Amino acid sequence: MKFRTYSSEGIILSRKNYSEVDRILVVLSKHFGKVSLLAKGIRKIKSKKRGHLEIFSKIKFSAAKSHGMDIVTEVDTLNDFAKVRTNLNKISLAYYFCEVVNKITHEDGHASTVYDLLSTVLEQLKQETELKKLRLKFIYDLLTNMGYWPVGKKLVEADIVLDDVIEKKINSIRVGKKVLE
Repeated sequence: MKFRTYSSEGIILSRKNYSEVDRILVVLSKHFGKVSLLAKGIRKIKSKKRGHLEIFSKIKFSAAKSHGMDIVTEVDTLNDFAKVRTNLNKISLAYYFCEVVNKITHEDGHASTVYDLLSTVLEQLKQETELKKLRLKFIYDLLTNMGYWPVGKKLVEADIVLDDVIEKKINSIRVGKKVLE
C-alpha cells in the first residue's frame, strides 16, 4: 500500500519561483533523499509558510503525493541558522554547501549520510572561524561518504576533484575560492 502523504526533516537546497504565487523547492530530506516540492501560495503576502522556506533552513515538513510534483502541506522551522545569516562570508559558504549537495545528489536517492553531513557542517558554521578549512573538510567528507574518494587518502586538489565529479559548473565557486582565502 502506498501512502499519499509523508513527513520528514529536510534542508532546503534551492528554490525557484513558479507561476504567480507558487515556488518549487529542492529539499534534501533525512528519509527520502532529495525531493522537489511545490509550495502553493508561498509568495502571497499572508502566507503562513513563507518564513519557513528559506534556503539552507532546516525544516520539518509534510507533503502530499500528486500526479506531478509533490505538494508541501505543512512546514515548521527547526533551525533557521540566524547566526550564519548575519555574516556575509558564512552565508556565502552555506549557499555554497547547499549548491554542491544539490548538484552531487540525485532525486529520490536515499542520502541520509549526506543529510547528516550537511546538517553538521551548517551547525559548525555558526561558530567556525577557519572557513577555508571547514570548506575543504566538507568537500573531503562529502566525496568520501558518497564513494567518490578513498577514505584516508589525502585530497590535495579538492576543487578540481569536485568539479570532475559534479561535471556541472558551480555558480558560487567564487565563494569557495576567493572569499575564503
